[in-house]
Amino acid sequence: MKNNEAKVPTSRLSRLSKMGGLASRLAGNVLLEGAKQLSQGKSPSMQQLMMTPKNIGHVADKLSQLRGAAMKVGQMLSMDAGDLVPPELAEILAKLRSDAKAMPHRQLTQLLVQHWGRDWLAPFAQFELRPFAAASIGQVHLAYLDTGEKLAIKIQYPGIRDSIDSDIDNVASLLKVSRLIPANVKLDTLLAEAKAQLHNEADYQFEAHQIALYQQQLGDNPHFIVPKVYPQLSNNSILCMQFVEGVAIEAVAQYPQDVRDKVASALMELCFKELFCFQLVQSDPNFANFQYQADRQKIVLLDFGATRTISDTLSQGYMQLMQGAIADDKQQMSNAAQQIGFFQDAIDPQQKQLIIDIFYQACEPLRTQGAYDFGASDLAKRITQAGKAMSTQQNEWHTPPTDAIFIHRKLAGMYLLAAKLNANINVYTLFNQVVNSKKISNQISKTDI
Repeated sequence: MKNNEAKVPTSRLSRLSKMGGLASRLAGNVLLEGAKQLSQGKSPSMQQLMMTPKNIGHVADKLSQLRGAAMKVGQMLSMDAGDLVPPELAEILAKLRSDAKAMPHRQLTQLLVQHWGRDWLAPFAQFELRPFAAASIGQVHLAYLDTGEKLAIKIQYPGIRDSIDSDIDNVASLLKVSRLIPANVKLDTLLAEAKAQLHNEADYQFEAHQIALYQQQLGDNPHFIVPKVYPQLSNNSILCMQFVEGVAIEAVAQYPQDVRDKVASALMELCFKELFCFQLVQSDPNFANFQYQADRQKIVLLDFGATRTISDTLSQGYMQLMQGAIADDKQQMSNAAQQIGFFQDAIDPQQKQLIIDIFYQACEPLRTQGAYDFGASDLAKRITQAGKAMSTQQNEWHTPPTDAIFIHRKLAGMYLLAAKLNANINVYTLFNQVVNSKKISNQISKTDI
């Protein structure tokens, strides 16, 4: 475990020094590599000198030690920019997604004393100091109460909340200096959203509230489990939850076809309910946020820090957009996209048509009467290619509303998971069932009034 531990820098000065030390090391390596290549008669560019394998390793390592902001920017860039980023940056982003390092035991116990007092162990029969998971803003520990209840305790890295804005600004400076961000990626917009998102995720009381809201909306749905929260042991930096057993959702790919289809169908239906009925979307489709209990045939839902409330305007806009795609009504789709906020400014008619065409393609599973074979589909590849073609016309592109970006991310995540499970899903029927239940619910509400 020692090799995967690193003390989290807590003060702004110590965090800045991490970046300063990194800059000095990169500059030194650039000079050495430049001299070496010039002596060989080569004329390398600054980007080539900056992003040698050695420097890529240094960048990824230092950013992962900062946790929080750096890793969140990496995660968001990798999702929003996708295949548009150069392979060197893609390598750094991949390391940031997978290489979170745990706090040393001494720093952890100091943190627990700070939050729970010197007798912090009193409520527990057992508390594992070694985390079973470490992510961008915290790590998760296993514990047992004296009552025998098994807990998953999420503990935030120290200094994360207070350094979000400055960390992201530092990361932005590094990314700009490295010249690895394509011109057609709106970095400033992305970074502003990363700050807002991370401030929410770094408030565990906010997450506990979102869990309560989500459980209320989910009701007694038999397909899902949301771990309960222990508020007496939780605060804005520690979140104590029920530990729920389950296997990684990707493991369902090894199950029989009918199980794969049921799991993927339940998640797709839930996605539609989030958008149209709950108007509350858990917007992070990371596969790690879903697990499966084969014996009970239940899906475990985890991590609600990225949950977002969806407005009536946005919810109705996406319903109209999808219904327009099913009816092959491009004018309805255009009106819906306008309502969502895609065409707030003047836009070239050809570019507008490109956007509608991408939406139309993305709704292919909805337009399919019968089961859609996600495993055999190349839909994700086609949408990526269409997005690339559109992104080359940078001056014509208008950044969509923030909530729309997260909705697309969630839908894309469900598509990817369905493909991972090689599932066949009747998306058309699921969508219409949810929309009809929404209409019935609205009629009952009007009758009650």
